[in-house]
Amino acid sequence: MSSTSSFEAVRPRLTGALILPDDPEYDDARKPWNLAVDQRPAAVAVPADVGDLTVLLETAADTGIPLAVQPSGHGASGDLAGAVIVRMPAFDELEVDVEAGVLHVGAGVRWGAVVDALEATGWAAPAGTSPVVSVAGYTLGGGHSWFSRTAGLGSDNVRAAWVLRTDGTHERVDDDSDPELLWALRGAGGIVGIVTALEIELVRTPALWGASLTFDVSDAAAVIRAVRDLSADAPATLNVFMNSMRMPDAPQLPEEIRGRSFLEVQALSVDGDASALLDRVRGAGTVQRDTTGPTSPAALVAASNEPTDPMPGRGASMALSSFDDATIDALVAYRELPEQGPIMGIDIRMLGGALDSPQRRGFASLQSAGWLLHALAPIFPGAPLEPGDASLAGFVGLLAHAEAPRTVPTFLGPGQTLERCGSPADLERLRALRAAADPRGVLYAGRLPR
Repeated sequence: MSSTSSFEAVRPRLTGALILPDDPEYDDARKPWNLAVDQRPAAVAVPADVGDLTVLLETAADTGIPLAVQPSGHGASGDLAGAVIVRMPAFDELEVDVEAGVLHVGAGVRWGAVVDALEATGWAAPAGTSPVVSVAGYTLGGGHSWFSRTAGLGSDNVRAAWVLRTDGTHERVDDDSDPELLWALRGAGGIVGIVTALEIELVRTPALWGASLTFDVSDAAAVIRAVRDLSADAPATLNVFMNSMRMPDAPQLPEEIRGRSFLEVQALSVDGDASALLDRVRGAGTVQRDTTGPTSPAALVAASNEPTDPMPGRGASMALSSFDDATIDALVAYRELPEQGPIMGIDIRMLGGALDSPQRRGFASLQSAGWLLHALAPIFPGAPLEPGDASLAGFVGLLAHAEAPRTVPTFLGPGQTLERCGSPADLERLRALRAAADPRGVLYAGRLPR
C-alpha cells in the first residue's frame, strides 16, 4: 500500500476532513495565504479534535510522511512536497480572564476575534497588524506587534501551551513543567509538538493614544533621522512605526495619493497623550496631515488596511543594529530611483524597550536589533517579476552592512531558515530538543536547517 493510500485508508477514522490530490477540493485546500508559494503536499488534513490529530500522528509515523501544521498567515516557505498540511480551524476556543489579564486561545483562532473580545476591557493582545493571521502561528514564530516595545514579542507573552506530543500525550506545559519545550515554542514554532491552545499574557492599556503624521517624500530623510534620535530616550510605553509609500500612477487610486510618495509616522502610547515626545518629529518637516487622539486595538486593526483575502506577494525584511545618517540617506535615495518603483512600501519599526529585556526565555529575540524593516513589492497579474526581485535584492544589499545578528522568525521570507534568527548554539539546542521530542521525524522540520 502506498503512503498516500495509507492516509486515504484512515479517512473513516476521522471526524474532520482529509483531502488528497485527486479530490476536487485539493487545489483550494493546498493554497497558503501567500499565493506566490505553490504548495503541493501529499494531503491536507482538517482535524476536528485531538482524537483526529492522534490518528494523523499514528499514520505519519507508519508512512514516513510528516505533518506540517500550517496556520493562516504569511509563513509559507516551500512546496511541502511529501508532507501533509494540517489546518486547525476547529480548535477555536477563546476565553479571556479580565481580572488576571490572561487569554486562553485555541490554535485555530485568528487575531481579529481576539481583538473583538478585548474591546473596552482595558487589555490588549500582543497581536500583529492583520486580523486574519492566526494567534498560534504568529505567536509561535515570535511575532512583532504594535505593543512590542511595551510588552515584548508575542512569544515573550506565552505563559503556557497545550501540546500534543508525538507519543500521543496531550498536556498543558509551562516553564515549571518543561522549560526547554517552552523555550523552543517561543519562536521556533511547533517543531517539537502540535500546539492545540495557548495561554497568553495580555497588555494593560489604561489609556491608548495614537498619532499619525504624514510628510512629503522631500522631508523623509530628516523625519526618519528625528525618529531615530527619539528612539534613544523614548519610553517603553511609546511604540513607533514609519511607512514610506510610493504609489503607482494608477487610475483606481484617489487623486490625492496617485503617483505620489510620502512618509507616514505612526505612534502608539499605552498610557495617554504623548504629543510632547513627537514634537521633535513634527519639527523635522512640514506635516501634511496630523491626526492624534484616543484609540483602541480595533481602530489599530482598521487603520492597518491589511488585506483580508489570500493573494500573491513578496517582500524582504532586515533587522538592523544601527541606523546612521548615511544609511538613512542612502535608503531614501534608493527609494526614489525610478527603477525601484516595484517597491510600493517600506515599513520601519522602532525596537528597544521591552524587547531588550524579554520577560521569558525563548528562541525568538530582537535584543540585538534597533530597527526592523520590511519592503513590499506587490505582484500584479501579467507584470514581470524580475524588476521587483531586483529591487528587493538591492534593498537587502543596501542595508547588509547594518544587519543585526538575528531577526524574528515571523519576518522570514520563503526559503529562509532559522539560521537568521539564532546562534549556532541555539540551532544545535533546537535540533537536540527535536531529536528527543520527535525521534521518528513525524513532524515537519519547517525552517530548522538540517
